[in-house]
Amino acid sequence: MRYLKHISEQAELFNALGSEVRLQILNLLQAKGRMSMNELADKLGLSQGALTPHIRKLESADLVRINQDAMVHGNMKMCEPHLDKIFLVFSQETTRQNEYASHIRVGQYSSCEIYPTCGISTEKSIIGEVDDPRYFTHQKRFEADILWFTRGFVEYMVPCIIPRSSRITEFSVSVELSSEAPGVNANWPSDIYFSLNGMLLGQWTSPGDYGDVPGRFTPDWWLSNWNQYGLLKTLTVNEKGTFMDDIQISQAAIQDLNISSRTPIYFRFSVPDSAEHVGGLTLFGRGFGNYNQDIEFHIQYERE
Repeated sequence: MRYLKHISEQAELFNALGSEVRLQILNLLQAKGRMSMNELADKLGLSQGALTPHIRKLESADLVRINQDAMVHGNMKMCEPHLDKIFLVFSQETTRQNEYASHIRVGQYSSCEIYPTCGISTEKSIIGEVDDPRYFTHQKRFEADILWFTRGFVEYMVPCIIPRSSRITEFSVSVELSSEAPGVNANWPSDIYFSLNGMLLGQWTSPGDYGDVPGRFTPDWWLSNWNQYGLLKTLTVNEKGTFMDDIQISQAAIQDLNISSRTPIYFRFSVPDSAEHVGGLTLFGRGFGNYNQDIEFHIQYERE
């Protein structure tokens, strides 16, 4: 899987795909899985000399891999497809005037209280063992990009580097999340609560924990019966109240929070014991789920 966000990264890919011969090579490798250079040359009616530059372009764009097969006399070169998914992003991120934007990795919480089932993982491996809350305090947690628990909370200290003589007019957080079921279950409601500096902003009920198909960015080594992807949700607090994806969920307004450029800002995700549906929480960060993003925070302000 490869995620290309900038035009400069996409040029080499488009160059590699801009040939009928190279497209035929990719089709053959996708169908066969693995072929020798000799087999490819015979199928395409090309000489080895004519085939080689095409293979090199595909290898340079990370579309194929070349391996030496020691089981064959003479260490025959074998070709195989390397990427099964490529995602291209053409839109450019923009920051509005008088807006401070930041992103925090899932594992960079400042405090937590975790109850099983639970787990925390980097893009490469599980941290410690699943269902052991002690690993949520492991030093490697700062590298984590996914975590899940049945009840409890994680709280993040949000950067707020804005001019000191400013008034915060809006606060928003964007994150991919879902419930946490044993295994996966699309019908597993969970009441997820959101708080800022100890004040409850509101609650949203996640419909389930999804695993019907692999997440677009979830690593290939990830078990198929584990959390695969979530829903991308945006919580916004402004002078009119608190909104989840433009639907108001509470009257809690930005002026009620008493936050400023001089006060620390702590944002909490929680599933309390008192919730009607204690169905857990999964937070997906970069390298997991369908959106390949960290937890994104935006603070709008006015200069006073």
